[in-house]
Amino acid sequence: MKVYIVTAKEMYDIDNYTMKKIGMDGKLLMENAGRAVSEKVERLIEKSDRICIFVGPGNNGGDGFVIARTLMNKRYDVTIVQVVPDEKITGDALYHKNVFVNYGGSILIAQQESEVHDVTVNSDVVIDAILGLGVKGDLREGLITAVEVINEVANRVISVDIPSGLPADEGMEEFTSVQADFTIVIEAPKVSAFLQHTALYYGVWDTVSIGLPLIAFQRYAKRNVWGYEQFKDCMPRRDPYSHKGDHGKGLTIGGSATMPGSIVMTAKAALRAGAGLITIGTSEKVINRIASQCIEATYFPIHEQNNHPSIPFEEFDAITIGMGMGRSGNAAALVAHVVEQTDCPLIIDADGLFHVKTDLAKLKVRKSPTIVTPHPGEMAMLLDISVKELLITPFYWSMKIAQTYNVYVVLKGKHTIITTPEGIQVVNKSGNAGLAKGGSGDVLAGILLALVMQQRSVFQALCNACFIHGKAADLLVEETHSDQDLMASDVIEGISKVYRTLS
Repeated sequence: MKVYIVTAKEMYDIDNYTMKKIGMDGKLLMENAGRAVSEKVERLIEKSDRICIFVGPGNNGGDGFVIARTLMNKRYDVTIVQVVPDEKITGDALYHKNVFVNYGGSILIAQQESEVHDVTVNSDVVIDAILGLGVKGDLREGLITAVEVINEVANRVISVDIPSGLPADEGMEEFTSVQADFTIVIEAPKVSAFLQHTALYYGVWDTVSIGLPLIAFQRYAKRNVWGYEQFKDCMPRRDPYSHKGDHGKGLTIGGSATMPGSIVMTAKAALRAGAGLITIGTSEKVINRIASQCIEATYFPIHEQNNHPSIPFEEFDAITIGMGMGRSGNAAALVAHVVEQTDCPLIIDADGLFHVKTDLAKLKVRKSPTIVTPHPGEMAMLLDISVKELLITPFYWSMKIAQTYNVYVVLKGKHTIITTPEGIQVVNKSGNAGLAKGGSGDVLAGILLALVMQQRSVFQALCNACFIHGKAADLLVEETHSDQDLMASDVIEGISKVYRTLS
């Protein structure tokens, strides 16, 4: 099942569509949310746990009243703490507050630090239902106090939909937020679950469904997660009568006297990922050194003093360039030549990105797909911004460069973001910290090359390649490695483990 990623506005639009167009009452949606979250909470707690539910204004607080009633009715020890005055509880939330009271529940209104501290320290589990998606700017004094006390003394914290105080969207650097151990996300994760500076506040997270219609997500949500189900559904299967020509003839250009290993890893990864034929175009000085490391590839010598080598580009189905090629003037001329002269999918990685920065407009006029694969430092370089600025708004900047220059963007990281020139965005779900080593990007470039030659949809190929890369690392760490000792060359060997899950 597709997991959508939403902004706060998109989630509000989906809710409004559900209520106004579909006709579902807001009180019913709140009931569904509270019951779904309660069911998940029961799997995370013990019957003997003392549970404190903090509620604030708005729908998140309303969900908290439903959770409290549901758990109380199942004989859990529940205390509900309201951290805003009574007049702040209105609408559907007030309705469910009154139902909770009519069930025999009692509410402690606590806004003083000492009151919040006492009830928190005497609880085994805190359920955070203070604030939802509407956070903009600094929290009010009473809410900040509750958040800070929870973070300081709570034993375990389960947040409802989003940790209170955390922005749902990208772009906000300063905030005060609950640090959750577990977050039960309602329907769809928010953008901040995939940002480096906000993702950790969620702790472990999982989603629950409350009955919002699929058509609403299809109408308003612009991003989704790419995981095993998507990989399995669209990864092409080989025809038993196919031959090597059916699976693409790829050219990978790069390597140098000081970095010969990069291009080897790219070529080996491409072959392991399913490419039919791979040719390595590299400095004639290093061919003999690297040929023994990748005996399945053929080689094309590139003379370092020849800025425009006679490479038969028309013979290849896709090309990747940049891995380990260095930053000399001759390398820059070679990249420019490849960009201008090729008429097939072109993947630009590593030093190739450094060289295209001076004339990104040339990418826009290419007739065939262009894929750029920067890590955050390279992306910031291309955009002339700081890495910090990029990481606060990576979805925005990925979209901007993709649409401005008509390229596919694979922004690598813990949550790799794949963006099409049309503005479709996907976040890859696989991968672990073992990939944070030199050479991992070279391996990904090879997998990207192989899969671009296997599938009609470039976008699906990119998504599947990123998933395979990360999943290979995941399976290796689960079975034989750790995220400390994992090497890029290990990931190449792990590709077969991912493919075997399809059999």
